[in-house]
Amino acid sequence: MGAHSRKCDWCGTGTPIVRDMEPLNSDYQYWCAECARALIIRGDPIETYRELEGEPIYGRLLDDHCTLKRFYSFATA
Repeated sequence: MGAHSRKCDWCGTGTPIVRDMEPLNSDYQYWCAECARALIIRGDPIETYRELEGEPIYGRLLDDHCTLKRFYSFATA
């Protein structure tokens, strides 16, 4: 399945912008912007991730909404 046809693992409708590289549950690896934002606001952000759209959308969400001072890792190829 190509990245362009994949859907968010949580809501099943959104286009994923980020992949959790160390998921607790392998059924939930790909997250759309809305679901990823909800995780951050809930206090459960993705810590090791890969941006999927070629721009730091998830990184900006972390900057805008994350109040926890934790270390996050952008996974490279």
